Amino acid sequence: MKKTIHYTTQGVCSVYIDITVEDGIVRDVYFEGGCNGNLQGISLLVKGMKIDDVIERLEGVHCGSKATSCPDQFARALKKLKSEN
Repeated sequence: MKKTIHYTTQGVCSVYIDITVEDGIVRDVYFEGGCNGNLQGISLLVKGMKIDDVIERLEGVHCGSKATSCPDQFARALKKLKSEN
């Protein structure tokens, strides 16, 4: 089953993340704002990965002195998506 979510980030430079998941696999990711090159790279690297693998790798990543980061926000968005299913 294919599902797309729009996740509003908190505490980071990106404003939101649009994520498309199908059958537990990340199919597409788009970050609005943030460090464009890095976030494009992350988006390409996670395509085709299982949701749980992405969460495991990105959850808890910090950006400088912030308690979160764009990758951590992405992991939180995926956890929210999982909890809604």
